[in-house]
Amino acid sequence: MKNIAKVFVAAAVLGCSSTSSFAQASATASATANIITPITIALVTNMNFGNIAVSPTSGGTVVLGTGNSRTSTGGVTLPSTTGTVASASFTVSGTASFTYAITLPSSATLSDGSSHTMTMGTFTSSPSSTGTLSSGGTQTLTVGATLTVAAAQAPNSYSNATAVPVTVNYN
Repeated sequence: MKNIAKVFVAAAVLGCSSTSSFAQASATASATANIITPITIALVTNMNFGNIAVSPTSGGTVVLGTGNSRTSTGGVTLPSTTGTVASASFTVSGTASFTYAITLPSSATLSDGSSHTMTMGTFTSSPSSTGTLSSGGTQTLTVGATLTVAAAQAPNSYSNATAVPVTVNYN
């Protein structure tokens, strides 16, 4: 009887050890990566509001559209001798047919180099918040803004001392 018990114990031990070896399984996976063309933005044309006249008693605004057009409000007038009027223009480049998000600044300050300043705000772009690169991987992005002009703004040439950042990122 002792031998039969030993045989059953040995069979049970072998059965358990063989069961645990069948409990393992493995598989493999491959990995891939796709490197795309980095998105870039390059300045083509700087923003220019052109010639502006302002009332000595009432300020106003100049709205520069994304298509090089402008309008005025309040005490601001736009002389027939317009000077250079231009929306900012950029070329966005990257992977063909990809979409991208556009981030515009909230404001920027123009100065005449002394104590006189004007503020730009309400930036707009075309395309507006999202662009799509062409089959060639490029798109033109134009930017306009609203310039606030004070009553009796000092006559001079004004420019921004700091850059007006326009940012693009793949979606």
